Amino acid sequence: QEQLVESGGGLVQSGGSVRLSCAASGFAFSKFAISWYRSADGNKRELIGTITTTATTTIYSNSLKGRSTISRDNAQNTAYLQMTSLQPEDTAVYYCNARWAIAEHWGQGTQVTVSS
Repeated sequence: QEQLVESGGGLVQSGGSVRLSCAASGFAFSKFAISWYRSADGNKRELIGTITTTATTTIYSNSLKGRSTISRDNAQNTAYLQMTSLQPEDTAVYYCNARWAIAEHWGQGTQVTVSS
């Protein structure tokens, strides 16, 4: 079964850090670009950034530039999103997405709640 599973979310104090993981199974992870998204309202998903198969990364979210790092370990079929200096407005469900040509997979999301 092809799937992505996010983990590492939870309750974080303002100013704290969190490292989210995205574990893939059932497909050729190393061929897929990985993106991280977040949704604060349960509807619209904001693109945070993308890491390519060759580990070139781009952070698109202005609110997270300078505070986030995306990485991947193809040997472990896992991608990561490290975020620092978290603020209450970073509270959201965080999702990972894998995309290669027309193939695409989404995880179920992991909740990050930042307390003030």
